[in-house]
Amino acid sequence: MTAARLIELWRGGLRESSHLGHVVISDAEGVVEAWGNPGTVIFPRSSCKMIQALPLVESGAADAAGLGSEQLALACASHNGARAHVDRVSAWLSGLGLEEEDLRCGAHMPRDPAEHRRLLCSDTAPCQIHNNCSGKHAGFLTLKRHMKAGPEYVEIDHPVQRAVRRAFEEVTGETAAGWGIDGCAAPNFACTVEGLARAMASFARPGAGARGAAQRRLVEAMIAHPGLVAGEGRACTELMRAMKGRAAVKTGAEAVFVGIVPERGLGIALKVSDGGTRGAEAAITALMVHLGLLEEGHPVVGKYLTDPIRNWRGMATGEMRRASGFPN
Repeated sequence: MTAARLIELWRGGLRESSHLGHVVISDAEGVVEAWGNPGTVIFPRSSCKMIQALPLVESGAADAAGLGSEQLALACASHNGARAHVDRVSAWLSGLGLEEEDLRCGAHMPRDPAEHRRLLCSDTAPCQIHNNCSGKHAGFLTLKRHMKAGPEYVEIDHPVQRAVRRAFEEVTGETAAGWGIDGCAAPNFACTVEGLARAMASFARPGAGARGAAQRRLVEAMIAHPGLVAGEGRACTELMRAMKGRAAVKTGAEAVFVGIVPERGLGIALKVSDGGTRGAEAAITALMVHLGLLEEGHPVVGKYLTDPIRNWRGMATGEMRRASGFPN
């Protein structure tokens, strides 16, 4: 099966661009709906941070360190590097007796406009805590300390990453198809789109025991703190706020998006083949409308899917549309 046409850009009555990809909606029994090829192997990138955080919670490391829902949300986050994010990660590390230098994620300028401007105007270099993955890495450090393991926690054979791989393979129901190094230097394990959707369905309808309790806590943390999961102006944050606790969504680099819908026991995974964030954000928005989690007329649907595309003079020049048959 080939990729399905998901989202189209129209201008002057002509289709100018198309975003093709693969989408699976799954429940505990299997695939509910699909577009494209469910067996396409992908890197989930940051969309799977809740899976990477599972060992942190189910091992008891989170409770031993006294972590609350804010820290758990940050462990699942690709944050903007705003003060709300930086201050909380800094306090988390300090509470562990650790410092910024213990992180292994690297530094980049924050996406948050105010913090970006503050660093530029003060001629201050960003630190690793500004990295959008610093919450995930603080979680890795918490688990590393609990395990009494060595400092290089991003190495593929480190006990932290071995625990992450076990959790990943168990919830996807697949042996990892391979692994690559993510932007934050941590391993990222490959799976099929169907496997990723299956994993999200397990978070939507968790079972008993430590695994189920950990999944429930992580989803609840994401839903309770959408601003920590991403930040102002970001699709993850704005979509979760608009859905008022009915679902969690999480983006990943190269146009991956996942959704977790507890009230229906559904997990969603999508990958836009061209790697374009615009297409992935439009596609996940269309799916939330399709599932009845957002009203068609909600402003957030307009922002990511239905509002006219305007040029620098404010003129409507085009529009994005759902491709025929997506969603049904």
